[in-house]
Amino acid sequence: MTDVSTPTTTGSTEGGTAEGVDLDARALELDRSHVFHSWSAQASLAPVSIAGGSGTTVWDHGGRRYLDFSSQLVNVNIGHSHPRLVAAIQEQAATLATIGPATANLTRGEAAKRILAHAPSGMSKVFFTNGGADAVENAIRLARLHTGRRKVISRYRSYHGNTGAAIVATGDWRRLPNEYATGHVHAFGPYLYRSEFWATTPEEECERALHHLRRVVECEGPDTVAAILLETIPGTAGMITPPPGYLEGVRALADAHGILLILDEVMAGFGRAGEWFALDAYGARPDLITFAKGVNSGYVPVGGVVISQEIAATFDDRVFPGGLTYSGHPLAAASIVASIDAMEEEGIVDHARAIGTDVLGPALAGLAERHPVVGEVRGRGVFWALELVADRATRAPLPASEIAFAKGALTERGLLPFTADNRIHVVPPCVVTADEVAQAVEIYDEVLTLLDERL
Repeated sequence: MTDVSTPTTTGSTEGGTAEGVDLDARALELDRSHVFHSWSAQASLAPVSIAGGSGTTVWDHGGRRYLDFSSQLVNVNIGHSHPRLVAAIQEQAATLATIGPATANLTRGEAAKRILAHAPSGMSKVFFTNGGADAVENAIRLARLHTGRRKVISRYRSYHGNTGAAIVATGDWRRLPNEYATGHVHAFGPYLYRSEFWATTPEEECERALHHLRRVVECEGPDTVAAILLETIPGTAGMITPPPGYLEGVRALADAHGILLILDEVMAGFGRAGEWFALDAYGARPDLITFAKGVNSGYVPVGGVVISQEIAATFDDRVFPGGLTYSGHPLAAASIVASIDAMEEEGIVDHARAIGTDVLGPALAGLAERHPVVGEVRGRGVFWALELVADRATRAPLPASEIAFAKGALTERGLLPFTADNRIHVVPPCVVTADEVAQAVEIYDEVLTLLDERL
């Protein structure tokens, strides 16, 4: 296995010290003394110190290197420290560091134009936000104002963000302590491995999930439903790729009742699923698309809503009652322009699709063949999940304690993982190479072997 402890002079000081101070120890001390972490009980945290990064690799101040197969929060699609993005941000900061959203700004307009160039036909405007959660928040607002209806239907297996309406639209456990917004309804989506519908084939799962959703709409009252909000491919919930025909069926159901379709592409978009938008692989055109993360790999906080012509026209002579101080911030806009240009010219989206089909997907399937602890492998592009089970026959989920063990063991071996529930999400940057996949798979193999033995 590759030695991931080899020091590097890039992005670190000699020996990881400055004037005799251990910088990694200092970073951890400051973090534990002053930083309040999200989604965490604070007392037990021991985060990894990261000082720099390039491509698919990050390192601490002492030079210990890690393969980043988390892409941090599944957002560093173009890789760490891409020189084109760094230069664009620096140049924009020297030219105009900030400007209010009421102005016209060339960089902001160029960013919107580039996003729309990859959106489905009929999408005409971009409303910029600070990130993915408030993109979802404003998509819901647009849908309610456009339709004059209140309810939004989303899935139980979903994550849409940590703001008022977005967290209540979310289906997982994080919704429960935060249910302050109103007008939200949840339904089950297709998930054949753990079917809620007693299905045995993708076709059955699709048909029965659509029947279930139709009945939810009917029981809630179609005239009260503003929008159906779906992650095109649920990400945090486990890379649950929709069966053929499902999204098309949702589109038809929405059209039958004058309901809008919002597709959340915050995690799945901009190369992550091997397409510019994950929806490109399916036959459903949404009315609104939310984005963030991969649009500029998180180099500067940004998100937004891609708006159809029909919805945008609603506000031609009617005030849209929403806005953000940093909407379309020029540093964020410059990073979007540079990111999309680089992804186009370097073929990064095509590379993500090919590495998923030809290298990463087959390698993960090989892990499943060798390790009883792997119940299912699913995904596309660089957007994969290993669902881990205590028993393949019963599909009983692997306990949380074992997932915590796996996370620690992977990190110790020089790989930064993304774990959720009973899964390891395999989500490297879109620029990951075949050699890096091989290194990571060797580490996964070692840790899955340990899990097999522990069971």
